Amino acid sequence: MADAEQRLIPVRNPRTGAVDFQLKVSPPEEVAAKAARLRANQKAWAARTTAERVAVMRRWLEAVSRKAQALAEADAVDTGGCHTSYLQGFITMGNIGGWIEDAEAALDRALYEGPSRSMPTVEVRSQLVPYPLVGIISPWNAPMMLALLDAVPALFAGSAVLLKPSEVTPRFVEPLFETVAEVPELAAVFDHVMGDGRTGQDLIANADLVCFTGSVPTGRKVAVACAERLIPCFLELGGKDPAIVTASADLDRAATSVLRGAVHATGQVCFSVERIYVDASAHDDFVALLVEKAGKVRLNSDDPRAGHLHPFTFAPQAEIVASHVADAVAKGARVLTGGQVETIGGGLYMRPTVIVDVAHDMTIMRDETFGPILPVMRYQTIDEAVALANDTAFGLTASVIAGSEEEALPIARRVNAGAVFIQDTFLTFGKNRTVGTHSFGWSGLGGSRTGPESILRFVRRKALMTQHGPVADILDDHHLGKPGQPGGAKR
Repeated sequence: MADAEQRLIPVRNPRTGAVDFQLKVSPPEEVAAKAARLRANQKAWAARTTAERVAVMRRWLEAVSRKAQALAEADAVDTGGCHTSYLQGFITMGNIGGWIEDAEAALDRALYEGPSRSMPTVEVRSQLVPYPLVGIISPWNAPMMLALLDAVPALFAGSAVLLKPSEVTPRFVEPLFETVAEVPELAAVFDHVMGDGRTGQDLIANADLVCFTGSVPTGRKVAVACAERLIPCFLELGGKDPAIVTASADLDRAATSVLRGAVHATGQVCFSVERIYVDASAHDDFVALLVEKAGKVRLNSDDPRAGHLHPFTFAPQAEIVASHVADAVAKGARVLTGGQVETIGGGLYMRPTVIVDVAHDMTIMRDETFGPILPVMRYQTIDEAVALANDTAFGLTASVIAGSEEEALPIARRVNAGAVFIQDTFLTFGKNRTVGTHSFGWSGLGGSRTGPESILRFVRRKALMTQHGPVADILDDHHLGKPGQPGGAKR
């Protein structure tokens, strides 16, 4: 047996700190073999009508509903008991069910049949051809949800999917693919491989399109690898999401919203609030409310289903967050609450950390922190607030909280982010089936992963054109360029 086949990766339990799972790495030949099998089976899957694929996926939805509790428990072990993990059965059912409702209409809207607007004698018919094999490399935060965010619409579109989950959070895979096995037609075109970055490289080498969610450095490597193969890639690479609070805002409401937006899931969410800009006249009162509310947040160290904050899912992330706090303090910032990594029962925790006297020369205001950190900075004018919010390499989401929507909306229009939440934070789920968005800066690359049109990422469009008039004759092409003639200007 080859060394690669025997390679094991130890997986740490976030709550206990102990290694309680061994991940067997898929060797390159296994990745290639699964890719070849999926690609071969995809032809029959793509030949089905969308309605026929919907019927298959409806059976998968039923299988997921029967195993919803097991899916939630596995995801919770992976993350350390994140509250969202216990909703994963429901979230997955909503994802599949939403595309059961939306897929056929979304694909139909992309089709055209009728006369050419530039050549009236030509009839145009469009065809959507799915990419044969979509490779998905998913992250360790919200592991099942983010793995399926791209996989599900790709399957509805007619592609086969090969998934590589994060080696940090692989436990959800077994119960998930038990549900897939209950639907043979789906199992023929949906499979997984296990491993680390080397396995990810093997996946890219065998895919026709890649979806990646993760860090900017790794995203760059994925983009380069895809560019070398001339295949498309879709990247979501995180954010440094700002929140602007104006002088007229209801500060109690603002503090409640900002706190949740910053520390939900221990701040390990790509659209978590990571920078807070408050009008100078409201700054002190807002900070006092934020500190008061932060003090009521509890860790879930005693009971994963209780409390509010779970341990860091990925142990090295605790070190990153601690280093950001230390850098800020060394440069003059003050920590008002939290700020220390606590080891409880082997898990690494941090309480909500409110920091003031911050500035943009601090790492905590420039690099993605991905922890329960609330750095608050005062501003003097709205122009300054917008400039500070836009002073970033990222541009995923942002928030504006003002005295009214009428005041907040013009500010939101000036902020460079793919989604701006008004009078609240953390609203990204509101756009999932409603509208697509694009990321700014380093936050992502490629088409939207939300909205009905996001399914179009997985198909190529063809035009079938029939000439119903006389064909052009190269021996009689002197009229070309004349008004009203083929190739000429319109009259």
